[in-house]
Amino acid sequence: MHKITLQNGLKIIFEHKKSNSVVVQVLVKVGSDHESITERGISHFIEHLVFEGTTHRPTNWDLSNEIEKVGGSFNAYTTNERTCFYVKVLKKHFPLAVEILADILQNPLFNPKELEKEKNVVMKEIDLVNDEPRFYQWVLLQQNLFEKHPARYPTYGDKKVIKGLNQEKIKNYFHKYYAPSNMVISVVGDVKEWKKRIIEKFIGLKGQKVRPVKIVEPPATKTKEVKEKKDVANTYIVIGFKSVPRNHPDSYVLEVIDGILGRGQSGRMFTEIRGKKGLAYDVGTEHISDINFGYFAVYATINGKNVEKVKKLILDELGKLQKITLKDLNESKTFIEGDFYLDIEDNQKVADQLLLWEHAKDAELLNKFIPKIKKVTIGDVKRVAAKYFQYYTMAVIEGK
Repeated sequence: MHKITLQNGLKIIFEHKKSNSVVVQVLVKVGSDHESITERGISHFIEHLVFEGTTHRPTNWDLSNEIEKVGGSFNAYTTNERTCFYVKVLKKHFPLAVEILADILQNPLFNPKELEKEKNVVMKEIDLVNDEPRFYQWVLLQQNLFEKHPARYPTYGDKKVIKGLNQEKIKNYFHKYYAPSNMVISVVGDVKEWKKRIIEKFIGLKGQKVRPVKIVEPPATKTKEVKEKKDVANTYIVIGFKSVPRNHPDSYVLEVIDGILGRGQSGRMFTEIRGKKGLAYDVGTEHISDINFGYFAVYATINGKNVEKVKKLILDELGKLQKITLKDLNESKTFIEGDFYLDIEDNQKVADQLLLWEHAKDAELLNKFIPKIKKVTIGDVKRVAAKYFQYYTMAVIEGK
């Protein structure tokens, strides 16, 4: 791994990997957590809008065709804490990948006509999330799990705010956060002159330094249950617990707990709730460990009459963590190891993980992830389970 910082503050991480493909990914340290009440949804909206044309490539077709005509792919995503853009192409087209990303991140048109059109697209995306209980259950959980942290607001934003966005607001927000000192680029593949190509296209990027904002979320002191009715056949429940950010030592222990409880069809939650009792179709766990917040959750799709029964089974399984065996611990560790290394055979996953760890603290931590998992003990699991699984928030979407 090579890491350099340009004069303008832009960081570049290069990971040499023998492959026919190369991935170039850019992380911008801005997401919905950085938005004020009058900006909710603007980070996600800008992610959409930069693909709608630049001064050199004025339409979406002009941009997408450049990558797709060589068989490549490009995409983007927005979270609470970051916005990422990536291009994946054959390694001989590496200069093109750099050129396209540099263009959309430095020369977006923010055409008023495209702006209005994209508002309709984003509105439909919001409706899609709200219509689909498997997506919306996470929105409902986070809204009620967090009290002060902006993670309680959905990344997609507020419809009223989005309807009121104009070119001036978007440009001001873009120029504030899309500054070189607030961005990191990762390159993964078998390419040469990676430094030269990126310097050529990104050294002209300018912007003021962005001050990081840290919000302290108070610990949970009570249990909470919230319910919403929807015209759907199933009932969806999620039980969530506040935990810790990615860089906290306990996040590795929570990964091991996730492996014990939630791995595939052999995890304890699946085995007890679906395998033995047949009370759910979709059941599992989720460990979210981001830069400034974290939570652990158990979810299940069930018949409405079984809410209390399934809740009890979930809480019972969490309680049984105080009695795990060495076999339980080691199987979780080998699951995490296999899942991790198989996942990062994909260049894009490596590029993404390098950026995530660099955002948390240091990209080198990617290579220390499995060694830290292997150091987790039975005592660690018992301590962490007792500490974080005391008070929960349960979100229920009630079906017919």
